[in-house]
Formats: sequence, structure tokens, C-alpha cells
Amino acid sequence: MTTPADGGTTAANAKPPAAARGIGPMVGAIFLMATSAIGPGFLTQTGKFTIDLGAAFACAIAISIIVDIAIQLNVWRILGVSGLRANELGNAILPGLGWVLAGLVALGGLVFNIGNVGGTGMGLNIMFGIDTRVGAAISTAIAIVVFLSKRAGVALDRIVAVLGAVMIGLMIYVAFSSNPPVGDALKQTVAPDQFSVLALTSITGGTVGGYITFAGVHRLIDAGHTGPENADYLSKSSVSGVIVTGIMRILLFLAVLGVIAGGAAVSKDNVGPDVFYAAAGEFGRRSYGLVLWAAGLSSVVGASFTSVSFMTKQGFDEKKRGWITVGFILISAVIFLVLQQTPQKLLIFAGAFNGIILPIGFGVVLFAAIFRKDLLKGYKHPKWLTIFGIIVFAGTVWMGVSSLAKLSDL
Repeated sequence: MTTPADGGTTAANAKPPAAARGIGPMVGAIFLMATSAIGPGFLTQTGKFTIDLGAAFACAIAISIIVDIAIQLNVWRILGVSGLRANELGNAILPGLGWVLAGLVALGGLVFNIGNVGGTGMGLNIMFGIDTRVGAAISTAIAIVVFLSKRAGVALDRIVAVLGAVMIGLMIYVAFSSNPPVGDALKQTVAPDQFSVLALTSITGGTVGGYITFAGVHRLIDAGHTGPENADYLSKSSVSGVIVTGIMRILLFLAVLGVIAGGAAVSKDNVGPDVFYAAAGEFGRRSYGLVLWAAGLSSVVGASFTSVSFMTKQGFDEKKRGWITVGFILISAVIFLVLQQTPQKLLIFAGAFNGIILPIGFGVVLFAAIFRKDLLKGYKHPKWLTIFGIIVFAGTVWMGVSSLAKLSDL
């Protein structure tokens, strides 16, 4: 979560602290990226597509992890070496390009946020049975209080960490106790019975789409880990973040797969609660609701702040930026309440939408590595990584175009 309280939202005009070698900044960046990715959308997408595709979903997960690594390796190295944030790099390439990118990231952040607000309402509905929209409205008010209060932000960060540990523990328990068909999943990783481009686009967009692509590396830039001498450090951080997120998705996938393979009744509109109820009874179901609510609440604050930071210039008045962020949260909530869509459908849509925006931001960064080497302080981006990036970039464009029709259906 990125809040004024956790150090991940240093004022744009503040001087970055001196870089200190060590694991601290790396861990902060890794978990900023991972916690940005592992929100309500992550939980909902993984469960829903496992129900739809069964063991064949393993193929989409494997491809998405490879795509995520290629994107984050390129983005973190190029931005980190240049010492420029994504919007600053865009403006250095072509005046105004950075603001176009900022607008797209903010738009993607808004879509994410609408789904996040829905996720908080869904979480309270699972825990207490209250109407999802009432829960979303209550959560929006809490999110605003959290954003405006530094101490509340610190407390929420700690609560989310504890609840995240509970969720990991539950997933490990379900994954092992439900005896998932691991052999079939491994087989279908390379030879799937069916394949869904929408599923691939959605989980990729939900993991490295929109503001998530840049969250971790921006934190390392703030920490002063920039320049060619930090290229290897940036690489290790980026890959570690993807691995953490990938492990979480595989565990959740196996947990859901095992439960449905065991014949438990699981509704497509209620995957998470049903799976964890099958594994741990009423405690499991309510625990899932609590974690879903906390993940949604932290994601609402983080997505809002990061999106607005892309839209404002360095030196912009912090108090005004704070109120703009509050407005961003309120707009997200109002749109959710007006849309009359189920939170699950909105969360799938958010991932797919950000998967369409993804190649634009990624393309800007790759362009700098290929054609604007003057921005990289003498650093030579490895050819193999550039080629890897170009192939994946073409793939993200194909995924985005292929998903447009499905997106309109959602």
C-alpha cells in the first residue's frame, strides 16, 4: 500500500535520500509492487479463471509470469538507471508525452479503484452480510480517514500484513489439504486443453498493469538507487517482486483447483468464500472476507495516491494534492455505486483494461532504451533484454487488441 505514512509517497520535490546498500529498500520496493498487485482483483481473477478453465489456467499463469519478468526487468532497469520516473522519462523523449502517459495511468488507476471499492464492499458482505454497496460506502469513508491520518495508515499497513499472513497460511493449508491434481496442472502448463486470451490479459494487467508497473521502481528512485552502477540491484528487485506475486497466484490457483477437483460446490460468483469455506468452514469464509476487505482498502488508498502523483508536477502543493486524492477516491466510489455491476465483474474488467494500457507505458520505456540512450547516463541496455522486451511488447499489444471485444462484453 502506498500511503503518506509508509514512506512510499515522498513529496515529488523532496531530495531523495542517499542510497544505502542493503536489503531494506529492495524489500520495500518488492513488497510495494507485490501488495499493489495482490488486491481484490488478484484474488477474484485467480479464483474465477480457475473455475472457468480448470487445470488449463496453469498455462496462462506460466505465460503471465514470464511476461511480468520481461516487463519489470526492462522497466526497473531503464527507469532506475535514468533516475527518471515514467512520466518524466516520457516528457524527456517528447514534451507532453509524459503527461499523456500520466493520464492513461490515472485512468487505469481509476478503473482499478472502482474495482477496489467494490472489493471492500464484497469483503464486508462476506463478513457481516450487509449490502455490498453499503459496505463500499462505509469503506470509502474509512479509506479517506486512513489517507488523511498518518497513524491510521501505519496501523492499516500492519493489519494488512497480519491478514496477508493469515491468507497465505489458509492458501497453503487449502492447497495441500485439498490434494489438487498437480500432475494435470503441470501437463496443461505446456499443453492446455483450452486457452483464454482474456484470462491472460486480465491477470497480466492485474499484476503489472497501470500504476503497478512503476510503483516499486519509483520507490527505489526515491531511495537513491539510480544510475548504471545499480543496474544489477534493480534487476534483482524487479524479479523478486514478480516471483513473490507469482508464488501467491500459484498457491491460490492450486487451492481453488483442489477444492473444485474434490467435488465441492463452488459458485462462479462466489469463488473465494466458497473455496475457503470448503477448506476451513465458517472461519475460513469470514477470514477471506476480512482479508479481501483489508486488501481492497489498502489498494484504494495506494492506487488513488499513486495515480494522482502521476498527474501533478514536482513541487505541487501537498495539501492540494491530498484533497485531489480524496476527490479521486470519492469519484471511484460514486462510479461503482452508479454502475450497478457486481464487484467480481468490475475486478475482472479492471485487470483487462489495464492490460490494454500496459503496452503504452512499456513501449515508452523500451523506446528510451533503443532510441534515447542519452537519457541512460552511458548505460548500455543488454541486447538480449531489449529483444526479450520487444517480443513481450508485441505480445501485450496482441493481448490488448484480442481482448477488446471481450472487454466490451464485460
